[in-house]
Amino acid sequence: MGLTRQYLRYEPAALFGLVASARAGVAFVALRGERGRYVAVPACEHVFVWDTRKGEKVLILKGLKQEVSCLCPSPDGLHLAVGYEDGAIRAFNLLSGESTVTFNGHRAAVTALQYDHLGGRLVSGSKDTEVIVWDVINESGLYRLRGHKDVITQVLFLKEKNLLVTCAKDTLVKWWDLDTQHCFKTLVGHRAEVWGMALLSKEKRLITGSADSELRAWDLTYIQEVKDPDEPESKKSKGSSSPGAEENTEEDETLELDEHPEERIVKCSKVGSIMREGRDRVVTLGTDWTGKFLACHGTDAVLEVFSVLSEEEIQKKLEKKMKKARKKAKQNSEEEAERSVELSLQEEIQRITNVKASSKIKSFDLILSPKGELKMVLLLQNNVIELYNLDLSAQVPQAVRVSRITIGGHRSDVRTLAFSSDNIAILSAAAESVKIWNRSTLQCIRTMECEYALCSLFVPGDRQVIVGTKTGKLQLFDLASGSLIETLDAHDGAVWSIALSPDQHGFVTGGADKCVKFWEFELVKDESSVQKRLSMKHVRVLQLDEDVLCVRYSPNQKLLAVSLLDCTVKVFYVDTLKFFLSLYGHKLPVLCMDICYDGTLIVTGSADRNVKIWGLDFGDCHRSLFAHDDSVMYLQFVPKSHLFFTAGKDSKIKQWDADKFEHIQTLEGHHQEVWCLALSPNGDYVVSASHDKSLRLWERTREPLILEEEREMQREAEYEESVAKEEQPVVAGERQGETGLAGKKTIETIKAAERIMEAIELYREEMAKLKEHNAICKAAGKEVPFPVNPILRAYGNITPSAYVLEVFKKVKSSELEESLLVLPFSYVPDLLRLFNEYIQLGSDVELLCRALLFLLKIHFGQITSNQMLVTVIENLKKTTISRVSEARDVLGFNMAGLQFLKREIEAKDEVTFFADATERFEEKKRKRKKKEKMVLAVL
Repeated sequence: MGLTRQYLRYEPAALFGLVASARAGVAFVALRGERGRYVAVPACEHVFVWDTRKGEKVLILKGLKQEVSCLCPSPDGLHLAVGYEDGAIRAFNLLSGESTVTFNGHRAAVTALQYDHLGGRLVSGSKDTEVIVWDVINESGLYRLRGHKDVITQVLFLKEKNLLVTCAKDTLVKWWDLDTQHCFKTLVGHRAEVWGMALLSKEKRLITGSADSELRAWDLTYIQEVKDPDEPESKKSKGSSSPGAEENTEEDETLELDEHPEERIVKCSKVGSIMREGRDRVVTLGTDWTGKFLACHGTDAVLEVFSVLSEEEIQKKLEKKMKKARKKAKQNSEEEAERSVELSLQEEIQRITNVKASSKIKSFDLILSPKGELKMVLLLQNNVIELYNLDLSAQVPQAVRVSRITIGGHRSDVRTLAFSSDNIAILSAAAESVKIWNRSTLQCIRTMECEYALCSLFVPGDRQVIVGTKTGKLQLFDLASGSLIETLDAHDGAVWSIALSPDQHGFVTGGADKCVKFWEFELVKDESSVQKRLSMKHVRVLQLDEDVLCVRYSPNQKLLAVSLLDCTVKVFYVDTLKFFLSLYGHKLPVLCMDICYDGTLIVTGSADRNVKIWGLDFGDCHRSLFAHDDSVMYLQFVPKSHLFFTAGKDSKIKQWDADKFEHIQTLEGHHQEVWCLALSPNGDYVVSASHDKSLRLWERTREPLILEEEREMQREAEYEESVAKEEQPVVAGERQGETGLAGKKTIETIKAAERIMEAIELYREEMAKLKEHNAICKAAGKEVPFPVNPILRAYGNITPSAYVLEVFKKVKSSELEESLLVLPFSYVPDLLRLFNEYIQLGSDVELLCRALLFLLKIHFGQITSNQMLVTVIENLKKTTISRVSEARDVLGFNMAGLQFLKREIEAKDEVTFFADATERFEEKKRKRKKKEKMVLAVL
């Protein structure tokens, strides 16, 4: 058997050139005791936390493979919930940067996340149209809510009531009672998708944003507040009667899904609309945490900011209005004057200002600083974060841009990359600028403005770079000064390709004007200085019949390969420009190609998704490989080898062997089309650029890559994916209605179930061995040493039943139900007997009761019909009730003790510790002032 060829693995080394992805939202986070300074933004699969004051990255919350689709900080500011493209949710600790909890329940991307006001529960909405409520403290799913027919766009908890409001693209806003887990009301007042909503005025008003320029306002009346159900609706703000507010009888109706009006929990009535200046749909609608400010934006670059009046301010305004009305209506009676005075919706929700950003806004966040300034952070489409301050004390508040984070990346997609000859500097060029990066530190060391760049190269010596542009120009930049030295009109169309000649005396360019032009470097006198400077001299031209897409020299500089728009590659002699070979076979144009170091092979990559390997001596096609699921955008050989890399529009980078025609490895990381890549001259590094605005660096490791193992790993990954896509197991006796189990079947839940099964098998074997051993001892009349199982010995010589408990405790809380769901019933009787034993000992009562109740729920029929289990269930009933009541007593005692300590400390220091204390104090103050005013008025 011959020696197998060894390959070395390329691993992801870094992600750079990205400020923020526009996919998910931006959020202010509390870090190092400061609010309003640090912002969390999505960055492909990671989350970056930026210091807006210094413009520095202070924390990276590392993800796995999937792209971030949603962010939500917890109320205490210590955690950040992150939703991903595959439906997973991870909660990160902002102090350590580590992921603390993972929830798997959704089958598609998470689109909405919200914590309740205490941070104990988290609700998530997804593209799979379902809403799931999670218990953050217990790290488990509570229940799944079904009802919407399209993507969930927003979810909101109510602070005072145990209610949830959700809206979706199916035009509906649904109200859910979380005590009974059912939808009790649906608002159908929208003609198009509901893109966002917000609760205002102490949750007594709901604002919804749809596909038009209206923000609809709904007044909420909770049933507990209504004293008499027959009483007519109290006079609140009637926005519909005001100018600018639109009445619509169809939209004013709300669909009550319950048949008995007395059972209603909340009553919604439309009070009018606030007109936005934008004519397109609402993209994001939100408030600051105090609820005093409301902001929204559409698909343009304008953020509209509104101020929401508090109850006291509304009362003051009404009093002023009544005074004016009394003066005006002297001829009428006072009662009539009072009746006619009411505030319009536009007076209650006032427009403060419009903030014009430098590009399209993708999301925003607001925070009210202690100084009374409103801070607004905007995440823009062009890889920029902007922070604005709004001075509310000014007579005409104007938003002032405080900081802008841009240095870390390009404004548009990078279309060309190049490595310097010493492997240290990386050039990246986009539609507006050329940037030079230090490979080791990943810092941007030069930024130079340019036209739309399509191709580039480092001039020998690495002191200058040349960029070919879309307008047909060649731009020469000096790196030391960061300035543009020279611009030449090279082609009449776009300069699609540029290639350095192997002798390094010149280069060749190919353009859309059907020409291949040859250039030489020369030194010319600079007018501004005595020294000579580098310039480019046009030497000769090769005219062709079709647009030139790519040009490459052979390493001995004898041949020039030219890819044309007619799907062929023509090879010419460099010295005479005579035709040598034509390589035809691709169905679509060849977008990229490269010639190997010894000049024997040429590889072409095409828009037809194939890569063809040709011999350069006779032009024969050695092999055609189906390389990518979309166009092959870039291709390059690894120096001094016949291995090459391809980049495709399918977001993958692949490595191939041109001798054995084998696929070696796939570099997965980018989330959108990969436009270009570059290999370092020593072959140790690959840098790639994508439509997701990120640049990625891959490093060659010393780890050998074995193809068989790679294929095996690929098959395992495919199996794991197929498991996640399988039909979810059905719980016996559970109706497939509005609610369901929160979790979903994953490879982790299957592995956890297998571990439990193995532990029970070991327990059975050990019990059988023990019985056998006891019988031998009895027969022998003396004690015979019992052989200890090596697994039990590794756990410190524990008993088999204790080992089962250890395995059971290691199952993640969020995966417990799903693991028990796939556990065969044959293992359940043993598990129930063990549960009885554990609960009697009083260990992990809460966990065991949770598992016990779930097993009883899903296997109720089989357990009750099994005579063998009657005594087990009876024993469980007794032990469970006694142990749970004991645990409850302990908990009650501890709570009472803590409350007593709280009262003691408050009495001693005359300080109230808890959050509602300041609110109570302010309320008392307001009442006292009101009383004083009334007394003064009487006097």
